[in-house]
Amino acid sequence: MSTPEDRTSGEPREGMPPGVPQEPPGGPHEDMPPGPPQEMLGGHEGVMLGGPHEGVMPGVPHEGAMPGAHHEGMPPGVPHRGVTPGTPQTTTASPQHGSALRTDCVIDSDGRITFHLPPVPGAHPRLLLRLRPKKGRSETTRHLLDLDSDRSDGHRHAVLEPHPLLDEGRWDVYLLPEPGAERRRLRPGLRDLRSLVDGHLRDRPAPVAVRIPYVTKDGFLALRAWRRTAHAEARAIDVTDRAMTVTARLHGAELHADATVRLRLRGTDTVRTLRPRTDDDARGFSFTVGPGDLADGGGGAARVWDAFVRPTDGAPPIRVGRLLDDVADRKHVYVYPAIETDGSALRPYYTVDNDLAIEVT
Repeated sequence: MSTPEDRTSGEPREGMPPGVPQEPPGGPHEDMPPGPPQEMLGGHEGVMLGGPHEGVMPGVPHEGAMPGAHHEGMPPGVPHRGVTPGTPQTTTASPQHGSALRTDCVIDSDGRITFHLPPVPGAHPRLLLRLRPKKGRSETTRHLLDLDSDRSDGHRHAVLEPHPLLDEGRWDVYLLPEPGAERRRLRPGLRDLRSLVDGHLRDRPAPVAVRIPYVTKDGFLALRAWRRTAHAEARAIDVTDRAMTVTARLHGAELHADATVRLRLRGTDTVRTLRPRTDDDARGFSFTVGPGDLADGGGGAARVWDAFVRPTDGAPPIRVGRLLDDVADRKHVYVYPAIETDGSALRPYYTVDNDLAIEVT
């Protein structure tokens, strides 16, 4: 099922910083790699995802998939997580990728990323991180990292510290052999993402900053970054034939007695307000949505409701999404069934920004 656009053109979104790159959903997925995945250490990536998943029960999140093929013979109802965390996956790179300079990287639980490169040309080589601009715009944001020599054979490394925080968006990684030289886009080598797998188990202070190394669809190394004042991390979405229940946890803020969940009809000022069930620690919460809660939102084309939590009356709404693990692009990986009733269907899904939305058709 195709999904409507994940962002209304020209409309700022609540709970998101200004200047976030606008990327059209649907159609070809710009940053999903073709062919076999590169080597990776982690708990989600490394399996292939294509059209329908044979043998997978509808509604079971298909975690950590990469596009390209189907899964046959999988037992119904078992989430396919790819590999056991910490197990390296080795694949053969496609011929067109074989001669490019490859970069290994490892990320720790604080978001610090260390890049390891083989001997590189140039007297004073550095890494260049470039924030990918919106379509039709020129690039304006860059970050340079020194490449230090750590072995007698010329191998080098660079460290991207947790601070300063990266702006939200997609960052492409280049080698700059020396000042004024032509930059070279880098291919991925081994990506060690094990520290990200259980990232949702740790409470984050404000601002909530996330970085995930990933492979673009044309086989280059890039970083996906989020930076938000506060964030509500969706942990589980339970879909039955009557309703869906979302369990989440708030990071960078605390829930008060008058906290509410707000479902906003995209492109309008229409809002549905729900009272969440909250945990004793003022961080965890859950809410249930049924077809009746989103009725009469307008006829005609499919309608999309974006999910927010408001910690207290008058506070800015905080977007509900899923950012705190090793999956950079979740939209076509976590697929949920629809709740069908009275001629309409309600289905949760993740947007191109990994935010939670509900589509009603």
